[in-house]
Amino acid sequence: NLGMISNIRTIGVYVSNQEAALRFYTEVLGFEVRADRSMGRQGRWLEVAPLGAQARIVIYPKAMMQDWERRKPSLVFGCQDIESEYRGLSGLGVQFSKSPIKMKWGGLAVFEDLDGNEFVLAEGD
Repeated sequence: NLGMISNIRTIGVYVSNQEAALRFYTEVLGFEVRADRSMGRQGRWLEVAPLGAQARIVIYPKAMMQDWERRKPSLVFGCQDIESEYRGLSGLGVQFSKSPIKMKWGGLAVFEDLDGNEFVLAEGD
């Protein structure tokens, strides 16, 4: 049956230090914690998301995923004003591998988290 999938639930991002990644997503990007459960000595199940967003990011420890190098996220975050968001995030120390560029449909930029995972920041819906 088509139409049975209703939403994007989680996207896994593999990190070397969950605490540092958690601070990046919450304190720098302003996301909220949606889940924080122990998975034993190697790490926790951590879910974060932008305020009010349905989809969540799982900050997953590399130590528990032996093939993490091959599992790269492809994630696009939306914003209303790419230039303003770029200036604000840059001011907080976020590293951009691609500064904002204007496209016919809006603007886009590419930034990295603490582990070098790249994310697209796109303007508009």
